[in-house]
Parts: sequence; structure tokens; C-alpha cells
Amino acid sequence: MSEERPLNFIEQIIEEDLANGVNGGRVHTRFPPEPNGYLHIGHAKSIVLNFGLAQKYNGKTNLRFDDTNPVTEDTEYVDSIKEDIKWLGFEWEKELYASDYFDQLYEYAVQLIKKGLAYVEDASSEEIASRKGTPTVPGTPTPSRSRTTEENLDLFERMRKGEFKDGEKTLRAKVDLASPNMHMRDPIIYRIKHAHHHRTGDKWCIYPMYDFAHGQSDSIEQITHSVCTLEFIPHRPLYDWFIKELEIFPSRQYEFARLNLTYTVMSKRKLKQLVEEGHVNSWDDPRMPTISGLRRRGYTPSSIRTLCERVGVQKRDSLIDVGLLEFCIREELNRTANRVMAVLDPVKLVITNYPDGQVEEMIADNNPEDENAGSRSLQFSKTLYIEREDFMENPPKKFFRLGPGLVVRLKNAYIIKGESVEKDVDGNITTIYATYLPESKSGGDHSGLTVKGTIHWVSADHAATAEVRVYDRLFNSENPNAEDADFKTFLNPDSLTVIKQAYVEPGLLQTKPGDRFQFLRKGYFTVDADSTPEKPVFNRTVTLKDTWAKESKK
Repeated sequence: MSEERPLNFIEQIIEEDLANGVNGGRVHTRFPPEPNGYLHIGHAKSIVLNFGLAQKYNGKTNLRFDDTNPVTEDTEYVDSIKEDIKWLGFEWEKELYASDYFDQLYEYAVQLIKKGLAYVEDASSEEIASRKGTPTVPGTPTPSRSRTTEENLDLFERMRKGEFKDGEKTLRAKVDLASPNMHMRDPIIYRIKHAHHHRTGDKWCIYPMYDFAHGQSDSIEQITHSVCTLEFIPHRPLYDWFIKELEIFPSRQYEFARLNLTYTVMSKRKLKQLVEEGHVNSWDDPRMPTISGLRRRGYTPSSIRTLCERVGVQKRDSLIDVGLLEFCIREELNRTANRVMAVLDPVKLVITNYPDGQVEEMIADNNPEDENAGSRSLQFSKTLYIEREDFMENPPKKFFRLGPGLVVRLKNAYIIKGESVEKDVDGNITTIYATYLPESKSGGDHSGLTVKGTIHWVSADHAATAEVRVYDRLFNSENPNAEDADFKTFLNPDSLTVIKQAYVEPGLLQTKPGDRFQFLRKGYFTVDADSTPEKPVFNRTVTLKDTWAKESKK
């Protein structure tokens, strides 16, 4: 974390704790994901914060999977979460699971029953809800609330043994049915679920609720600073109540604002819907805000960490412009990505006065931003491919590219002049004919001509064929969550354009998945996992400029 910026409010709390010797001068955080989906960029902010705090204050961070719901969990998600955290550049102290503590949590529940602070409830979830009251009207007790301790201990033991069906009984904490905080109105702390658990198998058929497992797991691990998002503020009194009544290590909960981005949904439920209904190809589809999707799109760990630092740690929710994320990767790739030439919408260009069969080697800088990046050699020949948009038959006044009678420089090569075109039966241009100035070669130009435009090209005889996937934002609404309609109605129909036959420099056949490049004048691209040496596949990470900002101003 950068030293120049002022301390955020959690760092201020930690520094005060350290100065006062609280927790023996220790800082121990945790990251507690549920293994029921892939992590998204909102989780990245929590990862960067929790692991970053431990790094800054010589502390430790546990990775603890909140696997208290056996129905939704999958080891596929566990593996992906671990991969994402490592990719972001962090190492956990211990890999732990809430299920590690099922025996201890059961004992804690028994302890509460013995203290008269928990009871077995017969009422259905609907009846419990109907009796809860409102923030201004107290709840009313069910008959179960007056059960004896002995009765509750017996019923809870029978719940554990599997004598009751799902939903037939629950265990509730006996807190305060008149509390203005609805979470304190005798919350359910155990429910029956006859389901196979990915780690404990069929040992348990009762499972603790998140509010009960969370704080007690923190306490068992002696977590000093338990950092959550703002929606857990009303849960904090219950978190503290359990710790106080169980007389266990006093972990403390602190809340910060989650990361919300424009043109994005962050709900795991909604992301799962997009995958299962086929609106995207997978959890790691490059249009998804998942960490694995961003990685496949070409984002780097440092660009995501930079976003998290720029956004900061706030106490109030806000909607961050996704353009800031795009700026972070664009700024980094401008410094680090080698420049290459790729023609995405090709049209043939024949230089009529260039010698037949001649091939020249043109020298091109790999990255003008990096003096150590070196250069490469490009083959130049009589027949090239250029972008179709770089030629106009009837160009307007300020068109500084190629047209009949117009001159333009071919990047790292010669100045050429447009002469004529050939068309198919539908009137589409199939070949452009031009002449070149032999004395205008880049690096040794003595033609005396000054041209305003430079375009990119590849040699038709030497270029490699590639598939290019041009990704754009998944939604065309700035806040698809806030609209009244179904969020899926705001899906951007143009979020993916697949170009099956683009032409690229032959050197790009030697790339591997994850390699990143700037396609000159086209954007930043990365090699996709589907890529093969025979047929490379490139994903557009981000445009060269913020085209969305320009469009929205129109």
C-alpha cells in the first residue's frame, strides 16, 4: 500500500490498537468467501484490503471458506477462489473452513441453551416471520420460547441425530423480541439440512447460520480485525452479543463500502444466472466481472490492485465509473505492452511499382515507452493487407489516410499514394492499387515529403491468420441493478464481435495465453486460453482511448 496517501479509517483504528497494545500488538485478518460461485472484482477490493492490512502491519491473513450451506457449495469454486487470490499476489497464513469448527460451534450452541439463551423452535419460517413485528412494533413469542433447558437440550440433540425433517425445527437465540434491530429478534442460529457436505460428508444434518458461524470462527482463530462490507453493520450487535455471552476471544467487526462499478452487476446470484442461462459462455467469460474473467480479458493483478487503491476505503456506498478500471489497465499496458500490427478488417493493397518477388526487412520498435524493449524485423512485400476503414474512395477534406490521389505513410515502411481500386459485383472494394516512393523509407527518408497520416499493415505473403474477439461492456445501462426492469434486458447485444480471419504479424504465432500486446491503432489485446500455435486467438482487453465517455457525451 502506498505510503503517500493518508491513512484510511481502518488503518487509523489498527494504529490506535497497536499504540495501546490491544491484542498484544497483533494484526490478524481473514478473507471468508462462500464457495458458491467465482470471485468478482468486488471481492478483489476485500482481498486487497484484508491481505494488504496484514502485509502493512506485519500481520497474518487466514483464508476461511464459509461452507455452512452444503447445498450451494462446490470444490470447483474452492479451487477457483484459491487461484484468484494467488493471482492477485497474496498468500494466506492458513487455509481454513467454517466446517472445521462444526463440533465447536455445536458445543457453543449447547452452551447458549444451558444459559437459557437459545431454544428449539417448532414454528415454520413463515410463522416466525409473521411474529417478528416491525422496527416499531415488538415481536411476539411463539410457544417454543418458553421451553425448559432440558427440553431444548434433548430436542437439539435429536435434531443433530437426524430425527426431524428439513424445516421441521430450528434453533433460535433468545435475545430480545422488542429490539429495534430486527437481527436481534431471536435469530435462527441452526437449521436442519439433510444434504451431503463437500468436506464433512453426511456427518451433520444441522448447519449453523452465517451470523452464528462467522463471529465464532473469527474468535476461534483469534482474528483481531474482522473487516466486512456495510450491509453487516446491523449484524454487528449480534456478532458482539454471541462473543459476550459465550465469553470467548473478543474479535471486533469493522465495515467498509463494497466496490460497485457502472455497467456491471456484482450479485453472485445474477452472475450465476448469466452463466446458467447462456448469456455468457462461462464464469471466466472475458465480459464477466469475475476475477477469472478479467484475467482472461487481459487485466493484470497490478491493474486491479491499483483500482482498489485509487477507490480507497470508504464508509459510504458509491458507484465507481468502470472507466477508472479501464484507465488503470490502459495506463499499465501503455508502459508495458509491445506494439504489433494486426489488421482486423482486411482489404488487399497492391503496390504496383514495387518489384515483384522482392521482400524487405523493416525494423520496428517494440515499445516506444520502454527503451529496453528492443526492436523486431517485419517483412514488407508488394501485396499487403490494410484496414478497410483506412481507405475512402471519396474522402472528406480532413481525411488523412488513403484515397485516390492521397498520400499516407505505411508504419515503419514507405510513403504510398492511392491510385485506383477493384470492386466485386456488389460494388465492394476488393483490391486497392497504390504506388510507393522508394526514397521515403522509414529511418532513411529523403523524399522531402511530409505526410499527416500513418497507417498499419501486414504483408499478405507473410501474415498469420488469427481469431480476434472484440469485447465490449456486458451491459449498456450505467446501473443495470437500479432499473425497474429485469437486469438482463440491459445486456449489450454488441458485447462480443468475433473476427474469424484477422491478419497479424507472423511473430504472433509464437505467443502463449496471457501475453499482452498493443495492436497499433486498434487497442490492447491478450492471447486467449483457446489459442493454439496454428490459430492464435486474441481478446480485446480495452480500447486505446475511452470511447464510451465520448459516446455518452454525444
